[in-house]
Amino acid sequence: MRKLILIKYASEIFLKGLNRGKFERKLQDNIKKVLQGIPYEMVHDQGRWFLYSEDIESLTNKVKKVFGITELCVVTEVEATMEAIANQALEEVKEGNYKTFKIETNRANKKFPMNSMEVSREIGGHVLKNIEDIKVDIHNPEGLINVEIRERAYVYSKKIKAIGGLPYGTNGSTMLMLSGGIDSPVAGYLMARRGVKLNCVYYHSHPYTSERAKEKVKDLAKILKEYTGHMNLFVVPFTDIQMQIIDKCREDELTIIMRRFMMRVACKLAEKFDIHSVTTGESVGQVASQTMEGLVVSNDTADRPVFRPLIATDKTDIMDIAREIGTYETSILPYEDCCTIFVPKHPKTKPVLKHIIEEEKALDIDKLVDEAIENMEVYRE
Repeated sequence: MRKLILIKYASEIFLKGLNRGKFERKLQDNIKKVLQGIPYEMVHDQGRWFLYSEDIESLTNKVKKVFGITELCVVTEVEATMEAIANQALEEVKEGNYKTFKIETNRANKKFPMNSMEVSREIGGHVLKNIEDIKVDIHNPEGLINVEIRERAYVYSKKIKAIGGLPYGTNGSTMLMLSGGIDSPVAGYLMARRGVKLNCVYYHSHPYTSERAKEKVKDLAKILKEYTGHMNLFVVPFTDIQMQIIDKCREDELTIIMRRFMMRVACKLAEKFDIHSVTTGESVGQVASQTMEGLVVSNDTADRPVFRPLIATDKTDIMDIAREIGTYETSILPYEDCCTIFVPKHPKTKPVLKHIIEEEKALDIDKLVDEAIENMEVYRE
């Protein structure tokens, strides 16, 4: 008898047809990556995945952050005999101190001499015989005892919610425009949760933004890495671009022109490293540059799909997700990034594309973008 973790993964994976095997293999690879340094054994039993480790708590805390896993169950493995199963189910009920209970049995091993209904009835009778003042409730029990009969038998009642989604790395790649704010890390997390591989670009305006601002973004990338297992962060010097914009463009158009340069740099990096798309943390109407007109003008510079997973999400909901994934406390540290300096007093909220293009003719766009990328720093976690 030993404790194991039963992995339950997203039902979407079952719908992938001929690609299901690819998704399952990627999920297994991702589990192996997060468990580096923790001795463990993966047990396969008739289509089920179980993990065994002497350190169940550390294993659980790591695996529940793997995209594609919806639930972890702490199971006890016993011999596939009626006596062993019934005794362990009784222990589960006692440990839970339940007043009402229900037994659910899945008999995957068809050689077992009793069917699922008969097993549940037998176990229920054993529990009622050994615990006073307890009742069966098939509709709303305090304790649901699950029994799975395979080559071995597995009994469990404790379930741990995982983060779901699709296995990381199964749905292409994106360049996340990562700032030090609340929104962009959440946007990256949501894309990664759908299986999209993340790379991050941060625009650093030294000396107007501090080194601590850069460290803050590196810390956010490390938090995202807890979910992805690996992270590339490109830190692009942005001061020269901003100073050129300030010197040669209208003040009320500084923000939208700056956003267009950010998009150009992100797309250029994506091209350089064969990345399929760009992702931002923008939400329509949240700030002056994120009006519908502003987003249209910003998108004009993109040469690949631009994803905005937060586009219709309220700020309070974004903050809730940030707290849940662990980025919120870092995001609210008081270190300004390049988006919060050089902000005009009255930024244009309804920019006109042809006017912006005309304004940008005063800038050597390709040279500024190329020089910024040539001088970038790369951090690989």
